[in-house]
Amino acid sequence: MDIKRTVLWVVFSFSLLLLWDSWMRHNGHQSMFFPSANPTQEQAAANPVTPTASPTGSPVPQAGTAAPAGVPAGDVAPANAKGETITITTDVVKADIDTLGGELKRLELLKQRDVVDPTKNLVLFDSGAGHTYLAETGLIGGPFPTHKSLFSAQPGVRSLDNGNQVQLVLEAEQGGVKLTKTFTFKRDSYLIDVKHTVTNNTGAAINPSLYLQLLRDGNKPGGESHFYSTFTGPAVYTDAHKFEKMTFEKIEEGKAEHATKADNGWVALVQHYFVSAFIPPQQVQRDIFAKKVATNLYAVGTILPLGSVAPGASVTMDAHLYSGPQESKVLEAVAPGLELVKDYGWLTLIAKPIFWLMTHIHAIVGNWGWTIILLTVLIKLVFFPLSAASYRSMAKMKAVSPRMQAIRERHKGDPQAMNREMMAMYKTEKINPLGGCLPIVIQIPVFISLYWVLLASVEMRGAPWLGWIHDLTAPDTLFGTIPYFNMPVGLLPIIMAASMFLQTKLNPTPPDPVQAKVMMFMPLVFSFMFFFFPSGLVLYWVTNNVLSIAQQWVITKNIESGKTK
Repeated sequence: MDIKRTVLWVVFSFSLLLLWDSWMRHNGHQSMFFPSANPTQEQAAANPVTPTASPTGSPVPQAGTAAPAGVPAGDVAPANAKGETITITTDVVKADIDTLGGELKRLELLKQRDVVDPTKNLVLFDSGAGHTYLAETGLIGGPFPTHKSLFSAQPGVRSLDNGNQVQLVLEAEQGGVKLTKTFTFKRDSYLIDVKHTVTNNTGAAINPSLYLQLLRDGNKPGGESHFYSTFTGPAVYTDAHKFEKMTFEKIEEGKAEHATKADNGWVALVQHYFVSAFIPPQQVQRDIFAKKVATNLYAVGTILPLGSVAPGASVTMDAHLYSGPQESKVLEAVAPGLELVKDYGWLTLIAKPIFWLMTHIHAIVGNWGWTIILLTVLIKLVFFPLSAASYRSMAKMKAVSPRMQAIRERHKGDPQAMNREMMAMYKTEKINPLGGCLPIVIQIPVFISLYWVLLASVEMRGAPWLGWIHDLTAPDTLFGTIPYFNMPVGLLPIIMAASMFLQTKLNPTPPDPVQAKVMMFMPLVFSFMFFFFPSGLVLYWVTNNVLSIAQQWVITKNIESGKTK
């Protein structure tokens, strides 16, 4: 059997499979290889629904619902009540908090640009007609203040100015139970301290529970490429069950599986490059839930029993809300396991060391593009001995190509005799027919890992290289896009196609004409795929190809001149 021919066909078939997978994901179907993204769903207004029971048995009031059962109508905000929007501004965020419910309804990240309109800042939380993303808190277990109650804001400073933190204090009272929410924003931080104080002004003991929930529609973030998938959806972390993520589709079907009870961990909503997570105190028992609230509206949250509160007494529960970019060092410092929201796919064991190495290189050169190039050089040095042996094998294969063709012609009707003579020739000339394929096979895991590092690392979001490359996580668009197909056309993928074509010329010519045509078309297939890939990934592959061509050319020339055996 012609082993090399089989391997080449497998590589080509795998390439076509990747193209098919990409086309399927482009049309909204599930990927066969890569982490799941939420299904694209039509946006719909949140219609009133019946409150859903929480794991503790008490209803958690949802957006667009009436107050929880048992709350006297006179103790809640009237249906036409309007709250005041309080805007808190720091050096990294601009937050809008509505006194109606005390919910965080808009969060603008002042140091992150919007992918659709780069002239604007990225808005993470929003409550507009086209997008719902909210952080809500309140009490259940009785006629207590919820995120539908009308709060009053205490006077105070609304921006950092010359200080290092700014606080917003909101108060609401229902049925003699007062809830005080205190939001604390700090300089150069996306971590918001959220303190809840419950004061019992009734004549009897109460047993309230505090809920913290994140509410979001199931739409994919604007500007995301349909050619590759990134995860958008809820995630839960506990020490016992570790990191668990679930798609909106699974929640819709009632098939989402996750931890429901713990005394540690966090709940979060994850999207490409960004995450919002409620982090309750450790060693405090809590219930965890994820559910559908209304049409195309989902919630993930946690419920923390506050215990019995005697008349005239108060109880306080501190928590944190992180809402910002998925920066590895920051996430590791915020909460155990939070860095896992930065999804590197199924090759995390390779991807994390690659990113660690890249951060150290970047600390020296200060540019992510040059970091990728230097990383490629280091990878080539690691694989140099294996690559050299492989290229020597390929050079020898090229030298004996005429003899291989003669053997094929001589044994056209006898494949077994042809294979026996081929193997005898390989043994005599000391040629490994699989030697030329080994570097490609070994580098595939590195390639896929780097793909996910570049795709998942917000540190490289908006990072330029030089000239026309202004964002290494975006496709190269030097020559614009093809409107009908929305296909970016850049210089780096064209250079990569040319380098692959040159490599095929340096390789032995396949004796089978069909196989030879397949190998000639492969650069076009890969260049088409790479038009849609992040320019940083294409930069890695172009650099790798250039180094490989140089190494292969030198070895081939040495073989032809008899200097290398």
